[in-house]
Amino acid sequence: MSNKNPKGKLFSRRGILPILGGSLLVPFIGTGQSEPEKNPLDDNEEQYKTLLKPDGTVVKIKISALKDAKVVKKNISNNSFLGWLGKK
Repeated sequence: MSNKNPKGKLFSRRGILPILGGSLLVPFIGTGQSEPEKNPLDDNEEQYKTLLKPDGTVVKIKISALKDAKVVKKNISNNSFLGWLGKK
């Protein structure tokens, strides 16, 4: 009779490698709940739109102010627009 352990070898090199590899994949499984996206229209905060001024700077304007703005003149050419701005 042989003096072998009835359970055999507890851990072998080949038995440890899948356990080690599987433990490296645990962070990618992810069990956390993602937060629901907030709808920007539901917030009571005023919404802003980014516009470009004639001198090339950026300005943020409230969307409600854009809705209330009046149109001075529609469908003007670039040359007349630059003249109206005083650039030409």
